[in-house]
Amino acid sequence: MKRALPVLVLSVAGLIPLWRYAPSHDTGSSQAAAAPAPTPSVSSSGGTAATVVSGSTVDTEKGPVRVEVTFDGDRIASVRMLRQPDHPQTTAAVPQLIEETLRAQSADVDTVSGATITSDGYKESLQAAIDARG
Repeated sequence: MKRALPVLVLSVAGLIPLWRYAPSHDTGSSQAAAAPAPTPSVSSSGGTAATVVSGSTVDTEKGPVRVEVTFDGDRIASVRMLRQPDHPQTTAAVPQLIEETLRAQSADVDTVSGATITSDGYKESLQAAIDARG
């Protein structure tokens, strides 16, 4: 009888992760087939022209990823995530990816440990935005 309570508690503790498990919705493709081609838009403020380009939406195992890049001349001025997976590792990785992009001025950035899937989707969407700008 003394063993029954610990066995019951451990059994319930083992079942909780199974109840909370949410399977990924793999579409079988690493990139959305119906994603529209990114188009650059130009906005002018105070004499300097900034070009804003959205990258393609990349479907990953964790969820869709899409970035928007603002160019100031030939330089990447800022990067903004339009879509990202709702995941703690992704939330922590996004500032690192953006900082690395601004430093490198390209999509050739390091993958963030613990957020490999999101990092790969980010780099793919970022490269699509850079390519769309020309």
